[in-house]
Amino acid sequence: MNPAIRKKFLGRSWLVLWGVMLPTWSEASDLLNVWQAAQQHDLAYQAAAAGHQAGATQKDQASALWRPTLQASGTEGRMSSQSQIQGAQFSAPGFFPATNNANFNTSINGGLLQRWSVQGRQPLISGDRLAQGRELDLKSQVAELEWANARQDLILRTVQRYFEVVLAQEALRVARQQTLAVERALAEVQRKFELGEVPVTDTHEALARREAMKAQVLAAEANLQMKQQALGDMTGINSDELTLAVPYSGALPTAGASLNDWLMDASNHNLQWQEKSLQVEIARQEAKRYGALSSSSVDLVGEVDSDHLTGSGNYGSASNTLRTSLVGVQVTIPLYSGGMRSAHQDEKTYLARQAQAESEQVHQLVLLSTREAWLGVTTGTQRAEALAHAMTASDDRVNSTHLGQQVGDRSTLDLLNAQSEAASTRLAWLQARIDVLINRLRLSALGGHLEDSDLQGVNALLTLLPSDPK
Repeated sequence: MNPAIRKKFLGRSWLVLWGVMLPTWSEASDLLNVWQAAQQHDLAYQAAAAGHQAGATQKDQASALWRPTLQASGTEGRMSSQSQIQGAQFSAPGFFPATNNANFNTSINGGLLQRWSVQGRQPLISGDRLAQGRELDLKSQVAELEWANARQDLILRTVQRYFEVVLAQEALRVARQQTLAVERALAEVQRKFELGEVPVTDTHEALARREAMKAQVLAAEANLQMKQQALGDMTGINSDELTLAVPYSGALPTAGASLNDWLMDASNHNLQWQEKSLQVEIARQEAKRYGALSSSSVDLVGEVDSDHLTGSGNYGSASNTLRTSLVGVQVTIPLYSGGMRSAHQDEKTYLARQAQAESEQVHQLVLLSTREAWLGVTTGTQRAEALAHAMTASDDRVNSTHLGQQVGDRSTLDLLNAQSEAASTRLAWLQARIDVLINRLRLSALGGHLEDSDLQGVNALLTLLPSDPK
């Protein structure tokens, strides 16, 4: 299969399937609202956005390395100067022949100095600048990958925290429902005990279960508050403003392709793997900057200087002016740095080897995570189906146990145990469906093509939570 076609197929097939089979839960799903809010409030995402903007400037830095530089400087202050020239030849109009062994002496003590200079430089050949420019270009590409990876990570974290709140609220709702059931069972047992129809042990069992359920409700309330706080920190949404929805119904997504196709897709397009590969090349370019060929440079240089010194000295008043100008080619060849450059090169070479090993490790982890996510989708769907059958069987067991309890074949404890098992099975079934959805999103992220539109596939499976009994 063509890689581009396969990538498009892997990223969209499950979304199309959901769109055909299920209507959208609402015009503006809470999950999408949460995602939009997370982009505005999540601190990690904001930090990644700033890093992306900083990385974009590195392309300009790379281009600027080969542009000419121009700088000007000026100085004004007090300066003393003495000059002595002996044995010079002096000639001037009216003096013939020229005078040999002439002496020229000037002196200015604490005179006024005015100095200015303009210097320009155009790099022509520089191995260091060449390696540095490549390094900056690679760092700019890394920044782009980090930004894309941060966006995918935010999608996954948003869905993860959203469903954590969903599960916590559902667990609390179920716990409260069980508490009400235990209260009703306790009232019924107490009535039957007063009539002498059941032993006192049934009353004790019902009382113990009621207290246990109270403790479970308190724990569920605390867990829900923590999950809501984590989601609120990410999105800035108050828990009172959020209407949760759960994937109660609808066909779960499939992997859409074989494991080998997904492994190939992850090897070619995974953002973390690409980022690490670029970092290896960056480390190699850093090592090149300290090589023998990169040490030398050739520059076109130009300079204009002017010194003007006025004042009095040992020979009276004086005013000295010196102006120089230069245009030429400058060749720089470092001869000896005390071993500093070779030590730097050795350091960068070892760091490049470290980056290579880390890159290969990331590649292994990416493939392992891809395999795990693919199995999470394929086996998770089967697990959810099995739990759905178990949930039906648990409900039947509750009904039969209730009937047996009414005719005296089952105790109150049997009924409460059956109800508790049915509730646990329902939560496990919901957890299994959520796990499949998250693993499917992870699979797309590992393939490097998780996008906002993938959340629409999740929304197609959401329905409002049932009312919460108080």
